[in-house]
Amino acid sequence: MSFQTSEREPGADPVRAFAERLPRPLRFIAVGGIGLVTDLCVFTLVTAFGHHPLAVRLVSLAVATIVTWRLNRALTFARSHRAQHEEAMRYAIVTAVAQGTSYAVFATLVLTVLGAVPQAALVCGALVGAFVSYNGHRLFAFAPRKSSMSSEIAESRRA
Repeated sequence: MSFQTSEREPGADPVRAFAERLPRPLRFIAVGGIGLVTDLCVFTLVTAFGHHPLAVRLVSLAVATIVTWRLNRALTFARSHRAQHEEAMRYAIVTAVAQGTSYAVFATLVLTVLGAVPQAALVCGALVGAFVSYNGHRLFAFAPRKSSMSSEIAESRRA
């Protein structure tokens, strides 16, 4: 009797194989686009039932964050070899910083030079937030776990 595991052999997933042909930043942008569409769809659907937009935005953003975490984990970044809950927490931290940065840039521009064109401020904030997000996810959320052997070697070299 044979059991199929959820972890496939490298290269066995045709979607991942196709995605790996694209540069990582392009994959990240595509996943971000899917996240934005998810965010907009959930927001529009839930506000249609008469809920307050500020509360709905928190829900739609949470759903979009889960979608982008799973897609980035599957298609954009290499396996970190961390437990999913640890990786999810790291992802949430980076996402909170990136979204906070995006909002700060947006608010600053709207209150100063782009008050007449808030959509331009939103795009500027999204671009800065995407830069923070990509680098944070690359260097922290999905960074490979350092093995204990490499830590031991590094410590022995310092001594």
